[in-house]
Amino acid sequence: MPGQPHEALRLAREDAMRQIAALHRDLDGVIEASRSSNADDEHDPEGATIAFERAQVAALLDGARRRLAELDAALERVEAGTFGRCERCGRQIPAERLEIRPSARTCVACPTH
Repeated sequence: MPGQPHEALRLAREDAMRQIAALHRDLDGVIEASRSSNADDEHDPEGATIAFERAQVAALLDGARRRLAELDAALERVEAGTFGRCERCGRQIPAERLEIRPSARTCVACPTH
């Protein structure tokens, strides 16, 4: 990844944007299905399924939005010249880690929290 962080991050960001768009469509579909259904979430087994599906898609959407925010922060680090440096110890983050997780802020040795 050295020398090409912009490209890898851009591709990962595009993927996250596609995932967010698809999840929005899924969530809209679930919401529309629940509107056209007479299911009572509390008393009807089908209503519970719709509520679960809605919650599941909403959680996935939330995760995709967090991923997008992490990628945007990584792009900011590229611009600032700090991309690839551990925020805890200052050492270089191995290229293999950045290939797997381009938004990584820390090296493997440092805790993330």
